[in-house]
Amino acid sequence: MGHGSRGSRLEGFSLVFLRTVIGWHFLYEGYFKLSLPGWTRAGAPLAHWSAAGYLNNASGPFASLGHLFASPGLLHGIDMLLPIGLLLVGLSLILGLFTQLGAWGALGFLTLFYLTAIPTTGVPQPNAEGNYLIVNKTLIEWAAVLVVMAFHTGRIAGLDTLWTRETTNAVATEKRPAMSAA
Repeated sequence: MGHGSRGSRLEGFSLVFLRTVIGWHFLYEGYFKLSLPGWTRAGAPLAHWSAAGYLNNASGPFASLGHLFASPGLLHGIDMLLPIGLLLVGLSLILGLFTQLGAWGALGFLTLFYLTAIPTTGVPQPNAEGNYLIVNKTLIEWAAVLVVMAFHTGRIAGLDTLWTRETTNAVATEKRPAMSAA
């Protein structure tokens, strides 16, 4: 990406915006899962969130892993670690802090989500919007995260830029020739 041209500003904005909305998606999913139980508009309590339903219904190549994670001994840990992980990935991407690590975390989550539920029927599924065959929203978001990672969007805007500037300034200071007293 060249600097200074109008196109490069649009490219930078687009990449950072993409990173931010993906981050929001992860952050909100984690927050929502951690905030349950909540209350309906009618004042009735909502049940605690659990990954059990998703894991027990896993059907992709990693279905057996999903079923294993749904076992009573592991499920409580999964139910706590998953939303915290989603929250941390979301914060990383929104803030542009440890962006590459956050993107790797997002890819890891999305890979697991996709491989435990690859859409293979191509027909409407209960409680799903759209009709998917192989490519679904999870795979599309995976591709978008790959773009965010490939373009090192933390170097464009975000808290990573502070780290990059400090590192660049430290290297520049080390390379300066010493002034001799003559």
